[in-house]
Formats: sequence, C-alpha cells, structure tokens
Amino acid sequence: MWLFLAFLMVPLIEIGLFIQIGGLIGLWPTLAIVVITAVIGTSLVRSQGLRALGELQGSFSRLEDPTTPLAHGAMILLAGALLLTPGFFTDACGFALLVPGVRLAVMRQVASRVSVTRFEMGARQSRPHPTPGPRRPGQGDVIDGDYTEVPPKKQPNHPGSGWTKH
Repeated sequence: MWLFLAFLMVPLIEIGLFIQIGGLIGLWPTLAIVVITAVIGTSLVRSQGLRALGELQGSFSRLEDPTTPLAHGAMILLAGALLLTPGFFTDACGFALLVPGVRLAVMRQVASRVSVTRFEMGARQSRPHPTPGPRRPGQGDVIDGDYTEVPPKKQPNHPGSGWTKH
C-alpha cells in the first residue's frame, strides 16, 4: 500500500510544484533549474559514489562488516536516480540523501526496524579448522569419480603466421 501511495503522490506533488514554480518564475527558468540540478546532482553522485566504493573495498580488505558502506552506496545510488528524475520534490530528496548526516539518520531509522541475528566472514565450518598444508589420503572427504581422456584438438594444415602458437 505504501508503494502505491508513493507512485500516486510523488507525481502529483511534482506536477503541483511545476505549476507553482513555473507560475512564479516562468517556463524556461523552471526547465533550466531542473536541468542544472540534474547536472550538479550527477557530479555529486559520482564523487560520493566513488568515495563509498573505496570505503566498501577497504572494509572488505580489512575483513570488517561492510553493512555501513553498502548502505551508503545504496542511498547514493537512490539519490542519483532521484536527481535524474525531473522534478523539484525528487531533487530535494536526492540532494538530502547526498548529505552524510541524513544518510546516517536514515540508516539509524532502518536499523531500529531490522534485526540482524548473525554476521560471519568466510566459509562456515561445522568442525574444527583443518590444519594447513597438503591433504593426504585418508584425511577428510574422498571423492570417487570416472574420467574420459579427450584427444587433443586437430592442428591446422598451414604453417601459421608466426603470430599464433600453432
């Protein structure tokens, strides 16, 4: 139901704002503002998106919880979509999501409604960690299988140009 209301209300709000602002400042200045906010927003989304991607890669390399950088990246992506959508209301929401404090407030609000029961890095193992080094027969799982020998590919009849390996 909330999604239906959003799809209904956002265009109505945008149409109302276009009519009000267009009546105050005229058609061409109104359209110029929409285009300028899209250009500025795209630039801001790109720079903040690259910063968020760097933070995400850093959290992976340090084996830290990537939840915060992922959430920032998702909200920056949403901000980009809102800023590219023509309208004053969507632009205001998009620019608001580009403010780190607003993103943190949204994350706190969402986190209060979501509960994470477990976070684990790496593969889950039910037995003690195996000892490092090569596996010897009789240690661990045995995989039985059959094989079929595949004949090598047929070589070309020409000598080649020297630029290839055949």
